[in-house]
Amino acid sequence: MNLTAESSTRLSGRDLIMNTLNGLSIGIIVALVPGALLNQLLKALLPVFPQAAFFLTLTGMAAVLMAPISAVCVGMMAGFSPIQTSSLALAAIAGAGNFQLRGATYTVAGSGDVINIAITIMIGYLIIALLGQTLKAYTILLIPLLVLIIAGGIGVLTLKPVGQLTQLIGMGIEQLTQLQPIVMGVLIGMVFAVLIVSPISSVGIAAAIGINGVAAGSANLGIVAASFALAIYGWRVNSVGTSLAHFLGSPKMQMANILSRPKLIVPVTLNAGIMGGLGALFGVAGTPMSAGFGFAGLIGPIAAVNGYGAANLLNIGLVTLLFFVIPIALGIASNYLFNSRFDYFDSRDFELDYS
Repeated sequence: MNLTAESSTRLSGRDLIMNTLNGLSIGIIVALVPGALLNQLLKALLPVFPQAAFFLTLTGMAAVLMAPISAVCVGMMAGFSPIQTSSLALAAIAGAGNFQLRGATYTVAGSGDVINIAITIMIGYLIIALLGQTLKAYTILLIPLLVLIIAGGIGVLTLKPVGQLTQLIGMGIEQLTQLQPIVMGVLIGMVFAVLIVSPISSVGIAAAIGINGVAAGSANLGIVAASFALAIYGWRVNSVGTSLAHFLGSPKMQMANILSRPKLIVPVTLNAGIMGGLGALFGVAGTPMSAGFGFAGLIGPIAAVNGYGAANLLNIGLVTLLFFVIPIALGIASNYLFNSRFDYFDSRDFELDYS
């Protein structure tokens, strides 16, 4: 439906923030889940099935289009018209920063800066909501232009300072790697659990600071703990597919719920701290590319097996225990304590409705 001038007057800050966060969460899942599910399997098949490269290209295309996909989801949640929604998508592309002009050619790499995408979408959202249908017959001419130039232009300008903020966060996290191994593992696990449900890219932070070895393994296990915990906390109110998407895809889908109720992060980070400490204790290793992914695509478990140097039954069994059995057990235990016993949260706090 179209957003009328009357509806724009009822716009609240909460509507703007929650619609943006919810839409962004859905967009991230839609764009990144195909790659998370298939990429590792397809890469393994390449030597015997080179045609798999075609499917890798498709999942890569989906990932680089995360910004406009997220903007479309936000527009649908806000009830914007097709013109307004597609205009928001254009601005999001400008603010993402993953499209770069090289001479006379555009190159694209990565999914873009999630924080800056959110900022750009919010500005575009505000412009569209304030203008509503006041432009009447000129809407199709002016809305795409105004949203792209104003919101997209501001997004381009904020890209560098937002990137510097991300680097600053990365530098702070890097200092944790200098601590005693188990203490480091606990703190790294907790920090990456927070990152994975925030607009900040855990993968981007991991790559920026070059986190490696046991620190990368602890980071990955922190995300694994968060993924399984969030799936279990909301399993009563979410569909089976939505619950599975928390760890097969990304727990970032809970971003809006967590940011609107910050206390929900407490049990998640406790689980993540335990898993991060266990990762350090058992010498689970990772790479800068595996650290920010968690269980998705089996990237973390595969990196952990490789880190042990041999894919024997003992190592595979230990990785299965650390990346699957214990996180699920911790999720069930903390759900009992914080939900049933202490009444700290309710399953409905983690409800996701994608209908």
